[in-house]
Amino acid sequence: MTYAAEKSGLLALKLAGTGPFGEALAQHDVRRVSVFGGIPGEDVLAGVVRQRRKRILARVVEVTNASPERVEPPCPYFVSCTGCQWQHIRYEYQLELKRGIVQEAMQEAGIPVSLVSPVVPAPQMFGYRNHMRFTVGPGGNLGFVNWQSRRFVSVNQCLLMHPWINQALSQLQGRCGETTQVSIRYGVNTGQWLIQPTLSSSQVSLQSGQKHYEEALAGRRFRISAASFFQVNTVQAEHVAQLVRQRLGLTGRELVVDAYAGVGTFAVLLAPFARKVIAIEEAPSAIRDAQINIQGLDNVEVVEAKTEHLLGVLPERPDALVLDPPRSGCQFQALQAVLFRPPQRVVYVSCNPQALARDLRILLHGPLVLEEVLPIDLFPQTHHVECLATLSYNPEKEQAFQSRQQLILASGSPRRQEIMAEMGLSFRVVPPQVAETASLSTDPVAVARERALQKARSVASMVREGMVIGADTVVADGDVILEKPASEEEAHAFLRRLRGKEHRVITGLALIDAASGEEVTGRCISRVLMREYSDAEIAAYVASGDAWDKAGGYAIQDKQFHPVAQVTGCYLNVVGLPVCTLLRLMRRMGVYPTLDRRWVPPGDCPDCHRLARQAQRK
Repeated sequence: MTYAAEKSGLLALKLAGTGPFGEALAQHDVRRVSVFGGIPGEDVLAGVVRQRRKRILARVVEVTNASPERVEPPCPYFVSCTGCQWQHIRYEYQLELKRGIVQEAMQEAGIPVSLVSPVVPAPQMFGYRNHMRFTVGPGGNLGFVNWQSRRFVSVNQCLLMHPWINQALSQLQGRCGETTQVSIRYGVNTGQWLIQPTLSSSQVSLQSGQKHYEEALAGRRFRISAASFFQVNTVQAEHVAQLVRQRLGLTGRELVVDAYAGVGTFAVLLAPFARKVIAIEEAPSAIRDAQINIQGLDNVEVVEAKTEHLLGVLPERPDALVLDPPRSGCQFQALQAVLFRPPQRVVYVSCNPQALARDLRILLHGPLVLEEVLPIDLFPQTHHVECLATLSYNPEKEQAFQSRQQLILASGSPRRQEIMAEMGLSFRVVPPQVAETASLSTDPVAVARERALQKARSVASMVREGMVIGADTVVADGDVILEKPASEEEAHAFLRRLRGKEHRVITGLALIDAASGEEVTGRCISRVLMREYSDAEIAAYVASGDAWDKAGGYAIQDKQFHPVAQVTGCYLNVVGLPVCTLLRLMRRMGVYPTLDRRWVPPGDCPDCHRLARQAQRK
C-alpha cells in the first residue's frame, strides 16, 4: 500500500481472480479481499465496505491500471445496488469469464475442461428479465439490498428488467409501505402480469394479487402460479428448450422423462417429438400448473412425486432424461437411479456449475459418457451462468461399472467382516499377503493409511476385477502407536497405560478398483476415554485371550470388560471399520451398495447414520 493510499484509508490492490459472487479478488496481508467493480489484472484503489475475520469486502474507488475489457457501466445504480456485478466489463469478456467459471468447476471435479464449449451469448444484454422481487424500504419505496453493505437502495428503474416492469415500478414507487417485498412478473409474449402480494392502497392503480399469469414459449401457452418457478429470460428459455431437444436426439419413438419438471416447460415442448413424456414434480403449485399446461397433449403424464423416489422404479426405463434440479443439484438417490438404469441420452440443466460438476462426477462413474458442457448466458451483466451437460450411454462402461460394485475385503479381521455382513453388503474375503512391518513414518495417521494401502494393493494384484477394501486400525497414545500385544506382559502394560486417559483410534482405509488400478485413501479418527478399571479386571481380560489380536489390547464391544467410558467420533471406527468413511470413499470410487434396511449403525456418529439411510433408500 502506498503512503497516499494508506493516508486516505484506501487499499492499493492488484486484482488476480474472480470470486464466487462475481467480484474480483485480491490479497491484503493475510486476508482475502472481495472487490466489487474490479476486473482481474487491474491495479485499483479500493474502499473498505465491511471487514470480517478472514475477508475484507471492498469496492473500487479508483482504477490506477485499467483492463482493456473495462467499459462505462450504463446504470446509475451500478455501484450502490450490486445486483449487476459485471456492467463495467465488455460483454464478450463477460462470456469468457463465465466459461472460465464453468471450466474451473469442472477441473476441480476431475472433468476435462476441453468438454466445456464457448458460452452461447444472449440476444439481449439489457431488458431481458421478466421477473423481479423488490425489497420495500423506507417510505414504501422499492429497491434492492447491497450485498456487501446490506444497505437498502431505492431504484426508479432497473436496466435488466423488461420495460413493462420498469413502468410498473414507477407506478408502485413510494406506495408499497404495507408490505416488505413486492414481486412483479410479466408475460413477454402474452402481455399478462402478476404482482404479489395484493396491494390494498388506493394509491396503487395497477391490479395486484393475481394467483397466476400466462407466458408463451415456442407457440405454447404456460400458466405460472405465483409460487411456481419459471425462467426469467423468456427469449433464452425458448433457445434452451430447443437445445435440449436437439441434444436428446429425439426421433418420436422415445420415452422421455422430465425430472424436476416444474410447470411442465420441457415436457410440453418435447412432447411433439417423443412417444411419451413423463413429467415428475413434487411442488403442488407447479403440479396444478403442469396439469393445465399439458392439456391437448395425449402423450404427456404428470406424476406428483419426488424425483429421487420415482426415477429408479419407473415400469419402463426411459430412453431420454432431462434433469433440471434446483440450484443445489440432484439428490444422491436420483443420481443412483440414473447410474443403475441409464437412459440412452441425458441432458442435465443447471444454474450452478459447482453442483453440476459434483453430480457429473458421480454420473461419470457409471455407464455414461460426457459429450459436452454448454454454458448459456441467461443472465447478462451478472456472474450467473446456465449450463447444459449432455451425456450418452456407453455399454463398455456398463461392464466396468458393474464389476466395481463387487466388493472384496482385504482383511482377515472377523470384526470387519461382521460389520459388513450386518450392513447387508455382499462381499468376499481375500486375506492380504503382506506382513504388518514397522513403518518409516512416526505419524499414526500416516501409518494407518500406509498399511491399509499395502493390504489393498496386495489383494488387488491377486484379482482381476472388483473393488478391494483395505483397512488398518492403530491405537495412538500421543504419537506412540500401541500395536497388537505380543505377550501377556505387553497386554497388561497397554491397558494400564490407557486406563483413565483419552487416546486416539485411527483407521486408515484404501479402496482400489482392481481392473483399472484407480485408488483412493481416507482415514477416520475417534477420541476414546477409558474408564478406571482395576488391575484385577485387566488380569481377567488378558487371561480370557481376547486382548491378543486387537490394537491397544482391547475391544470396545467387549460386554464383560467394557473398557471404554466415552467415544468422541465414530464408534465403528474403534471397532475397526468406520462405515461413514467407507461409504464416503465408495461414492468417490463409483460404488453404490444397497444396505439392509433393518441395520442401524451402533453409536452416535451422525455421518454413519446419514450415509447409511441414504444407501438404504436406493
